[in-house]
Amino acid sequence: MDPNLINSLRITEVEEDEIEKEDDEEMEIEKNNEFDEEEEEDEELDVQLGFVEKPKNPRLLLRQNFPSKAGGVPAWLDPVSLPKEKDRTCGFCGEPLQFLLQIYASIDGKDSTFHRILYVFMCPKMSCLLKDQHEQWRHKNGNPSRSVKVFRCQLPRNNAYYSEIAPKRDGTDKPLTAGAPLCCWCETWKGEKKCSNCRTAHYCSEKHQVMHWKSEHKNQCNKPMASDPLNSNNKALNKACWPEYEIIIEEEYSESESDKSEGDSSAIVKVTKYNKTDEALQSIMDQFEADEDKKSWAAFQERVSRSPEQILRYCRNETAKPLWPLSIGRPSKNDIPSCVYCKGPLCFEFQIMPQLLYYFGVKNDPNSLDWGTIAVFTCSDSCESNVSYKEEFLWVQLPPAS
Repeated sequence: MDPNLINSLRITEVEEDEIEKEDDEEMEIEKNNEFDEEEEEDEELDVQLGFVEKPKNPRLLLRQNFPSKAGGVPAWLDPVSLPKEKDRTCGFCGEPLQFLLQIYASIDGKDSTFHRILYVFMCPKMSCLLKDQHEQWRHKNGNPSRSVKVFRCQLPRNNAYYSEIAPKRDGTDKPLTAGAPLCCWCETWKGEKKCSNCRTAHYCSEKHQVMHWKSEHKNQCNKPMASDPLNSNNKALNKACWPEYEIIIEEEYSESESDKSEGDSSAIVKVTKYNKTDEALQSIMDQFEADEDKKSWAAFQERVSRSPEQILRYCRNETAKPLWPLSIGRPSKNDIPSCVYCKGPLCFEFQIMPQLLYYFGVKNDPNSLDWGTIAVFTCSDSCESNVSYKEEFLWVQLPPAS
């Protein structure tokens, strides 16, 4: 920089002293921030990891068994008061959202959270997820459109839908009451519309009604419908849902424990299992624009490599934070809104990893659905209200290629 230009900016000695003072303060703040970051890196909270397995007995994924699951259809905790039409559609294309996963996460010491499940839904279109990126930054300025949504539902032990006795999980458990009729196409959302001919087929939207009619209902209209959800023989589910898995929860290995299992030369590939190859990993690295992103990715990669096939990380702790792949695109504390029901603070609860896309068979194409991580924030008090399915907040960080 031209020295004369610098001199022209120095109007008085007083201002020079103030500038130097401000610089010193900024340096001190940076040092404090660095110190805080080092403390955060040194402190590892206990994290529970989610892994997917094909269910040995599909009946164990029905709602009376309170499952954690990915893909297929949701096992609604409250089977009657399901989310309304405006809450279950993509804010951009207007189509019904697709079920991603659900986590059974009860909270001890509070009767109203004896049963508690978090549900995540999303639009399978990457074009909608890209639009969602702009909207999530505006959450505190109103009610933005979203293509990804999370709902919280909770029940006390004594409720109208399930026995107070824990399920046997042997395939014989049954709920106390029937649920609301579901859409015959997606078997996900409440079927508030009916086929005008047979009056027995229910649909959540006109589009699903048309798709079901063209697929199979045209030849089955006015025929008896199966009452058992596992024997419905609904060919439409293969098109309307992702493959179904049971989510198995395990404790994360500590750093010392993971060191004992070193020597797996394929670990680096498994960390980015969705990308499948070392070339894809290098392509991601080449797109990082700053050293901070490389540092974040290295920390992310190291932590995930302890259990490369994890699809979920759970840690409901007031000091817990997501494991971000990148430094860019992270929300600040001010970007996380308050609970819309009690106005209290939200806390981080769990995050969804991109490895889930591999198990869902999503192609690794430029226009295919993709994310770096999806972090879910819920009411720290897990408040109660007259809404059965309370919408919580989530933050999507996309990979650099997006």
